Amino acid sequence: MAETLLQPGWRESTRTVNGVALHVVEAGDPGNPLLVLLHGFPEFWWAWRHQITPFAQAGYHVVVPDQRGYNRSDRPQEIAAYHIDTLAADVVALADAFGADRFDLVGHDWGAVITWWVAANYPGRLKRVVVMDGPHPDTWGRQMLKHPTQALRSTYAAFFQLPWLPEATLGAFDFAGLKTMMQGSAKPGAFEPGALDRYVEAWSHDGSLTAMLNYYRALRDRAAGKEPARIAPPTLILWAEHDVALEAHVAEAALALSDQGTLEFVADASHWLHLEQPERISRRVIEWLREGR
Repeated sequence: MAETLLQPGWRESTRTVNGVALHVVEAGDPGNPLLVLLHGFPEFWWAWRHQITPFAQAGYHVVVPDQRGYNRSDRPQEIAAYHIDTLAADVVALADAFGADRFDLVGHDWGAVITWWVAANYPGRLKRVVVMDGPHPDTWGRQMLKHPTQALRSTYAAFFQLPWLPEATLGAFDFAGLKTMMQGSAKPGAFEPGALDRYVEAWSHDGSLTAMLNYYRALRDRAAGKEPARIAPPTLILWAEHDVALEAHVAEAALALSDQGTLEFVADASHWLHLEQPERISRRVIEWLREGR
């Protein structure tokens, strides 16, 4: 499958990091500064298809993994394998595998959640950070308690934590539930013709759907009263104006924990802003990252 998705100048490999083998697509000169892109649920490396080449042309060594559990990467089935500390450690180990002491990190959705956690726990490894429509792990639960409308929007996350039922619901009829979820949360045209078929191929690997849902089942439970983790690296938060799953206050709460944070709302965009407005998103991310060079 990957051969049909690779574009000129893109390369693929497998890197064993933190005890799992990760399928990786990369582009750009390996001697250039490392830029890691993290996809969210329920995408895979192809989530960044519109950004890989522009970022490489901007002078970065772009590395885009299938995160553990997804597509062609290892898919451990135990919930404990998806603890957010482990997911963050995967990212740092991947940078180690490419010989980068410091690197830039961009994440969307669950990739953004993990990006927040890398920034909180490995601040010295990061130059600059971009997060798109993904909550800081220490604020999501708090915001749901404060805002009942956000709790209603997040009921899917509670459903995903149930055993077996989410797999049965989302995977039935050739993943009709997952496809409907993606289309229903996006603006018309976000997914080009045939795109959802590509996602179905990725979801169809043995154990993939359970692994993907285990991200939700392993959500961290911070001790009551523990201070939320602050974010030291310069961080750009790009937040879609019309995200049906996450309200604006979720981004604002994360901004309050960022020592060098900038929050920008993206007009006329849904949760899938990187697919709907690829040129705008690529241009803004490149501008932000170049400020740190």
